[in-house]
Amino acid sequence: MENTQSEATELLAAFSFITPISQPFQQRLAEQLITAKFPRRHILLRPGETARNIYFIREGFLRAYFLDRDGRECTTWFMGKYDLMISVYSFFTQKPAYEYIEVLQDSTLQSITYLQLQSYYADFREGNLIGRSMMERYYIMSEERAIFLRCKTPSERYEQLLKTYPDITQKTTQIIIASYLGIGRETLNRLNAQRLKSDPEHKNGVRDEQSRHPEKT
Repeated sequence: MENTQSEATELLAAFSFITPISQPFQQRLAEQLITAKFPRRHILLRPGETARNIYFIREGFLRAYFLDRDGRECTTWFMGKYDLMISVYSFFTQKPAYEYIEVLQDSTLQSITYLQLQSYYADFREGNLIGRSMMERYYIMSEERAIFLRCKTPSERYEQLLKTYPDITQKTTQIIIASYLGIGRETLNRLNAQRLKSDPEHKNGVRDEQSRHPEKT
């Protein structure tokens, strides 16, 4: 693990798009930011655990998901390079989570804790602005996710996902993609067949390996 000034550069650049960052804030963040590498399939959070960290993705790809009553995985979020990954309810309430956060590709993540974030709110004006911006972003994403599932057809959902993550089929399995789209594997196979028929040169190189269910807590 590392926590040098240079390691904070990319996160500070992301924050600077929200508001100018003072030197004292930059120094505090650089001192407290932890950088760590995680292998594919590592579970960062399980149901029943309380989310203590917010993660900035320097490299890699993550997802959040829960298990329904039948034990099936329901993927709620994908997050990639330069995104912030967080279990919103658990982190901001400091109550047990209902979801898993899983590393889908070998990843380099940077993290700060809930208590550190609260100190930024208390000590720095820009800390409050950054926190408000994060909350607004996740609220908008939640609304977009609801519209995505309720108002779009499976084909429209798939097209939107491919526009957002063009190489998604190289990052994870078809089972996980289907769980994000809210459809069965058979439906996703039909959508892939339709895409290949309409564009024979389009080859996703999909991964067929089975998704492993992490041990339940």
